[in-house]
Amino acid sequence: MGLPLLFALLVGLTVMIGFAALWRLTARTDPVDARLKEYGVTAELAPDQASRAAINRLPTVTRLLNGFGLGPQLANALTQADISLTAAEFALISLALVAGLAAIGWWRGGAALGLLLGAMAPLLLLAYLRMRQGRRKKAFTDQLPNMLTLLVGALRAGFGLTQALDTIRAELPAPTSVELGRAMRAVNLGLPVTRALNEMADRSGSTDLALVVTAISVQHELGGNLAQTLDIISETIRDRIRIKREIEVFTSQQRITGIILAFLPVGLAVVLNIMNPEYMKHLFDPGITRIMLIAAVVMEIAGFLVIRKMLDIEV
Repeated sequence: MGLPLLFALLVGLTVMIGFAALWRLTARTDPVDARLKEYGVTAELAPDQASRAAINRLPTVTRLLNGFGLGPQLANALTQADISLTAAEFALISLALVAGLAAIGWWRGGAALGLLLGAMAPLLLLAYLRMRQGRRKKAFTDQLPNMLTLLVGALRAGFGLTQALDTIRAELPAPTSVELGRAMRAVNLGLPVTRALNEMADRSGSTDLALVVTAISVQHELGGNLAQTLDIISETIRDRIRIKREIEVFTSQQRITGIILAFLPVGLAVVLNIMNPEYMKHLFDPGITRIMLIAAVVMEIAGFLVIRKMLDIEV
């Protein structure tokens, strides 16, 4: 197979999957499935065949992902990142990005550059997914003490748990208010409040919220002073947030150093390429120089990840 034909096939595959992804994002979903998802009802509770057909889009890709054990983990990660795509759709978008970057790299720099760019594509998507998860989880954690303060006040004022949660929902910003609204709508549809809150904790990915839900579940089963328990948990979470922020302050210099060390060679290469393109073009010549370039990029990424891991201190 000639190189032009292979390049044309990769471009065609990228365009096809890109249009499929665009159609999926803009097409109207099944109304029953959309309402069930909005109400926080899981796939197992879908009552009719229309909902199951809407959930089981792209069954071949889904079965392939499940066969490798990647389907449930990827679906859970997309839920925690609040990305409205199924695991199969995310996998197809990743495949399109891999094919597109590999085609561009092959066209501009040969097979080695195409392989490098193709391998970087899923890493970029996973980094974006982790970033969305981290931002949403941090937002939940930062809003949790205020949520508990309002909840404790409502419980001490004589509200029941469900009524208290529904009351404080309007006082909280997103994403807490959005998830509380989903949980309350699920309760109104007949889901037990503990199960609705457990699903809310799973969607948020916050361990602090999971601790709160566990305390509510234990109190719901055994009884006790829920307001006092939540007050103690609120103080604990506030202390954890304070310690995390102190750690971020103490490690800020190291984090900035890691970012500078990671992007300084890239910026220097861009500047040199603008000033003297003839000098830089020999770095992309076939042979040992291209292998050295790929090795340098891999080591830069590895060093940046090692620094980030060293500064990821659990509290």
